[in-house]
Amino acid sequence: MSTIKDVAARAGVSFTTVSHVLNGTRRVSDEARARVERAVAEMGYAPSAVARALKTSETFIFGVLVPNITNPFFAELTRGIEDRCRQTDYSVFLCNSDDEPDTQSRYLQTLLERRVDGLLLAAAAGEADVLVKRLATTRVPTVVVERRIPGLATDLVRVDHDAGARLAVAHLVSLGHQAIACLSGPSRFEVARERTAGWVAGLREAGLDIKPEWMLEGDYSSSAGYDMTRSLLEKGEVTAILAGNDLMAFGALRAAAEMGVSVPQQLSVLGFDGIDMGQYVYPALTSVGYPIRELGETAASVLLERLANPAGETREVVLPPQLVMRASTGPVRGK
Repeated sequence: MSTIKDVAARAGVSFTTVSHVLNGTRRVSDEARARVERAVAEMGYAPSAVARALKTSETFIFGVLVPNITNPFFAELTRGIEDRCRQTDYSVFLCNSDDEPDTQSRYLQTLLERRVDGLLLAAAAGEADVLVKRLATTRVPTVVVERRIPGLATDLVRVDHDAGARLAVAHLVSLGHQAIACLSGPSRFEVARERTAGWVAGLREAGLDIKPEWMLEGDYSSSAGYDMTRSLLEKGEVTAILAGNDLMAFGALRAAAEMGVSVPQQLSVLGFDGIDMGQYVYPALTSVGYPIRELGETAASVLLERLANPAGETREVVLPPQLVMRASTGPVRGK
C-alpha cells in the first residue's frame, strides 16, 4: 500500500507538500499540485482517515446503532440517514445490537474508539442506566431516534405514537367497527406503551368497550402477530385488529387467511410504521406512521445542526403520524 512519502517521491516534492495539497492547508504552486495529483492517481493512494482525524479531530463519520436491522423499519430508517449524510459528505458506520444491551455496549465502545463525529441511536431494550452513564462520559453529539432513553439529556426525534394509534382507531370506528383488538409490542418499550395508550384513548373517545382480553402483547415479530390473531379469531368476537407494527400485521393477515377469514370483508387489519413492504402483501396493508426515510433524514439533520451548535439546548422533534390507506381495512359487514 502506497504511503504519503511514496507519493512525494513519485511527484518529486516533499511529503509536507503532498499533505498541503491533499488537505488544502497551504497554497501550493500549480505545477507542484499537478505533479502530486498525477502521482496520487497513478499510485491509487488513499489518505488515512485515522491520521486525518488525529490532526483535524474530524472523521466525517456518523455511528448509527439500531436494535434489529432485519426489521424493515430500521432498514428504511438507516437509508434515510444515509441519504441525508451523503448530501454533506458524511459516511455512516452501521451497527446492529440485536436488541441486546451487552452487544449495544460493545458496539458503542467500538464507535467511540473509531472517533465518530456523532451518534444516531435507536436503543435496545433494558439497562438504560448503563447506556446513560456511558454516553454521559463522552462529548460525542448524540441524537436518539424513536426510542426515548430515560435520564439521557440529548436530542430526540420521534413520531407521535399516541396520536397515531388514535388516528388508527378513529379510522376503524368510521368504518363501523366496535370490537377492535390491539396487538401490542413489548411493554418495556415506551413506543409500545404509547401506542397501546392511544388505542385505549381512541376507544374511550368513541364510547366503546375496552376489553382486557382484546389487548395482547407480542415481540413485534410476524410470528407473534400470527399467534395472537389466531387466538383472537378462535373466540370470534373482534372485527378489527390494530397491530403494534407492520410485521405483526403481516402475521395477522396470514392467520386470517389460514382460518378462512376474509380481509377486509370479515376482518380489518391495520398496521403501524408504514414500511414499504406493506404495499406488496395481500391485501395491501393499511398502516399508520410517518415516511420512515424522512424520519431518518430528519434525525441526521438534527445531528448536523447539533454539530454546528454544540452548546444549544437539547430538543425533541415530534413528527405527526399519517394514515396510509390501502386495502386491508373496510366497513363492517352490513354497514
